[in-house]
Amino acid sequence: MTHVLGQTVGRTFQATCDAALGDARCGVDLVDPDYKGTGAVIDLLRDRAFTASGLGGFEAGWFTFGTLDWTSGANAGRRTEVLGHDVTDGIAVLTLLEAPVRAIAEGDAFTIRAGCDKRIETCGSKFANTASFRGFPHIPGQDAVLRYATKDGGHDGGVL
Repeated sequence: MTHVLGQTVGRTFQATCDAALGDARCGVDLVDPDYKGTGAVIDLLRDRAFTASGLGGFEAGWFTFGTLDWTSGANAGRRTEVLGHDVTDGIAVLTLLEAPVRAIAEGDAFTIRAGCDKRIETCGSKFANTASFRGFPHIPGQDAVLRYATKDGGHDGGVL
């Protein structure tokens, strides 16, 4: 019966955005070609990391925290989260949050969508969407509670 006391009621005040990228509150259209790419596995590096073709037009980090939908291979029809996206010599290196249910193989095709780290800077620079940002970026951090007065005023609760 006490689980009711642990449920969130209303919104939580936090510096980061609480909307899911692409949902109605966010408003970013993930079908837009600027936020979506297709590719195929070139070479498997580990059980959840691989090099991929077709993503040469995107800068490193563009798909970090995004989603990847398998369109062919043993994992076809499954979705997974992207932990990291790097570019080495024009070749994309993708790391998934978890290893897929079935092994990844060379040639497996996928559709990948951009990711968001939930910060207002990313919302503005990557998506031009600060008007729909659903966080409170100027809320004081924990250091505001622990700060103490000094002559130089160095402990103002701001970003280090």
